[in-house]
Amino acid sequence: MNYLVTEKSKILSLLAQHVELTIIAILLAILIGIPIGIFISHYKSIRKYVLGFINVVQAVPSMAFLGLLVPVLGIGSTPAIFMVVLYSLLPIVKNTSTGITGIDAGVLESATGIGLTPRQILFKIQLPLALPIIMAGVRISAVSAVGLMTLSAFVGAGGLGYLVFSGVQTVNNTMILAGAIPACILALCVDFVFSKVETVATPDGISTNKSKRTKRAKESRDTKYRARRRKVIGVATALVLIFIGCGRYFFSSFAEKETIVVGSKDYTEQLILGNIYADLLEEYTDYNIERKMNLGTSVLWNSMVEKKVDVCADYTGTILVNIMKEQPEGSADDVYNHVKESVLKNYDLQLLDPLGYNNTYTLAMEEDVAQKYNIKTYSDLTKYAGEFTFSPTLAFENRDDGLPGLSKAYNMKFKEVKSMDGSLRYQALTSKKAQVIDAFSTDGLLEKFKLRVLKDDKNYFPPYYAVPIVNKDILEKYPEVEEILNKLGGKINEETMIKLNYKVDELGQSPETVAHDFLVEQNLIKE
Repeated sequence: MNYLVTEKSKILSLLAQHVELTIIAILLAILIGIPIGIFISHYKSIRKYVLGFINVVQAVPSMAFLGLLVPVLGIGSTPAIFMVVLYSLLPIVKNTSTGITGIDAGVLESATGIGLTPRQILFKIQLPLALPIIMAGVRISAVSAVGLMTLSAFVGAGGLGYLVFSGVQTVNNTMILAGAIPACILALCVDFVFSKVETVATPDGISTNKSKRTKRAKESRDTKYRARRRKVIGVATALVLIFIGCGRYFFSSFAEKETIVVGSKDYTEQLILGNIYADLLEEYTDYNIERKMNLGTSVLWNSMVEKKVDVCADYTGTILVNIMKEQPEGSADDVYNHVKESVLKNYDLQLLDPLGYNNTYTLAMEEDVAQKYNIKTYSDLTKYAGEFTFSPTLAFENRDDGLPGLSKAYNMKFKEVKSMDGSLRYQALTSKKAQVIDAFSTDGLLEKFKLRVLKDDKNYFPPYYAVPIVNKDILEKYPEVEEILNKLGGKINEETMIKLNYKVDELGQSPETVAHDFLVEQNLIKE
């Protein structure tokens, strides 16, 4: 309750985003799904192919599908809505087709016998009789859409998923519940609204509501018609107003001029840095600063290359090994200069002044386990790795500069490797399901869980100095951006970054608040 009170404005803002995105997706799914259902009900030869294709889409993991959409549709609300629409089609299309094809043939023959045209049969007979089944499909899709839309945070579209993902990353159950509970309530509200729409729109003759039939049976034909018309008009008007409101949010980005998009990856440190950059730009410029936070690593990089995001923070070692596919040579300055030259030449991106700290990979263990085996270095760990379970992030297990290279450098072979999402590996460690995890050297969770950080005695990991990256086009258009962002050059060391992360991971402060307070302390922005 305390979190809800202190963060109510943020939660309400994310809830509003979630509602608008969900309603747009539901309306589009209805406008697309019902016509397709009508079409395949009349052309049965292609019905199995259409339903087969939609079933295949349903079988693709939603997160994977969303990731595939990013290179095509970019980031933000567009890929999120597109994904939810596709996943919402199956119940609507299938129920529409089933409802229409399930109508008794005698009814259709009678309609034809009295001279009704195929169009009249569709709108006066088939759709009214199939409406309860169609609405059942719509209700299922609508409720599912609320849950699926939480994934919109993965591509920077906001919504309640931002709280859920942020809570998972920081092992903050309060934040998870602050996103999950409103999403559950919203799903119930959506189901209730569509149940009322179904009641209003269902013809009297097939209504399952006995009291409704009894009441309307006592009314004259004209009174019934006017009453239903008023309700239908009211519901339609409400939906139109909602759609207009959604359109304001959905298309607002097209109306904005001189917009700079600031992005971040999907973990605490990146969220803090992203908000620091955004706050700085808001303080010293009059441009519209759009925040696209909580993006996946590959999503953020691709968005920078495709100029969907203009400013972000990244690490020299990450770019060198994972993007440029090279091994580090020389000093940290040599790596920085080489990466700077390469990304400018090959990707049209400009590296600015380093922030001043090295956020390299490391391995960590619980203090009592490390003490029992007297493990202080990676070489020490190698002796006992065959007895331990290693729980790295999914990225670390597959990165060239992660587990594959580490295993070769130290000849390190674990008994079992169980990779999982970021912060969950800390829970695996404390619950004794794993004995070793990977971590970033500036993780606040290292301090929170009082873990022993092992020493990389062979200096395997390259330098991961944090640097701001800006699209060259933005610097040419707004040259003052370089000077503004370089105000942070050398301002953050490892100790400072650990403290900032700790405030989020352990003290429960929001990345936005931590970023703002840091800039105020540094006299870079006003209170």
